[in-house]
Formats: sequence, structure tokens, C-alpha cells
Amino acid sequence: MGASSAIAPRIHQALADYLKRDVQTIKPDQALREDLGLDSMATIELLFRIEEAFDLQIPDGDLQKLVTVADVTAYVEGRLTPAAPATPRKPSPKQAAAKPAKKKKR
Repeated sequence: MGASSAIAPRIHQALADYLKRDVQTIKPDQALREDLGLDSMATIELLFRIEEAFDLQIPDGDLQKLVTVADVTAYVEGRLTPAAPATPRKPSPKQAAAKPAKKKKR
């Protein structure tokens, strides 16, 4: 199991602790506001706790993307999982032909 496998249980536990509920009642498809009853301030406070727990910052602009428990989990996983390094692509024959050849110094 990878590092991200531990993220969902930690987020579910943080929600359960905050809401003073059994962790088994926290489901990925639940909406933070509608299903769990978090208002704007409670959502911000909860996300602050998640920021501290995972040592990351959630920009204000990203808050509107975090609607469900699964959204929060995916967001944190995405922030904590390093992106795969980009592999340089070889130019197509057409692109290679369009580039002028470098002149050799004499």
C-alpha cells in the first residue's frame, strides 16, 4: 500500500473527531455542507486542521472545489503525491525537418 492509502482514514478520522461522530459514519460521497452539516466557518476550521495534519496549505481559491469527503481526500493525495517527471518528447519528423540545422564552427 502506498502513502496515499493512509490519507483517507486520517481525513475521515479528522472529520469524525471534529463532528464528534463515529468514524464509520463518515462516507466518501458525503457533502461537507449538506450531509455533514458544516457551515462556512466550520469547513474552514476543519480544512485548517487538515492543513496542519498533512503539513500543507490549501489556497482560498481551492476551497470551492472541496465539496465532498472524497474531494478533500483526492485533493490532499494530489498535493502530497509528487508528480511524475515529464519525459521529453522527441520531435516528430515534420518538426525536426522544420528546424534549421546547427552550423558547425570551423
